[in-house]
Amino acid sequence: MTGASALFVGAAAGCLGDDGGDAPSPATLTEDDTCDVCGMVIPRHPGPTAETFYDRDPSGHSNPARFDSTWEAFQYDFERRDRGWTRRAFYVTDYSAVDYDLFSEGGDTYISTHPEAEAFAPAESVTFVVDSEVIGAMGRDLIGFGDRGDAETFQSERGGSLATLDDVTPTMISQLGMG
Repeated sequence: MTGASALFVGAAAGCLGDDGGDAPSPATLTEDDTCDVCGMVIPRHPGPTAETFYDRDPSGHSNPARFDSTWEAFQYDFERRDRGWTRRAFYVTDYSAVDYDLFSEGGDTYISTHPEAEAFAPAESVTFVVDSEVIGAMGRDLIGFGDRGDAETFQSERGGSLATLDDVTPTMISQLGMG
């Protein structure tokens, strides 16, 4: 990670959450952290990861809610917000801030995972490449880039479409993943 990227991630962690208070900082996801949707141990699987902080404890543990795919994080978030929960912060892997790898396995192309806190950026500050040929732990996903130019380059090489946080809808999410 470049010094500028580290500075950006650190500064972005202090932005305001949906409730108007200071957003909690992202946390490093460890071998003890499992996805709140599928239960897989997050650092053991490829692809973008995410974490979301709410106004209450998610899934029977303290914040944040943790995910081994971005689409699962959005799915979970849409469900919680429909129940009246307030999101305080939503962090996703920022592939502009890490040295990532693409690798093939079984005819599929995967992207490396980066569960360390420094790899996360606020979801509202990234451009997502949606539904490219590159997949994550749970299939087709949204791969975030803090630099829009990086997202455009990735999209031109690997397909998909570009989206911001405001563009992501439940319909979009229902079309991703293993389905």
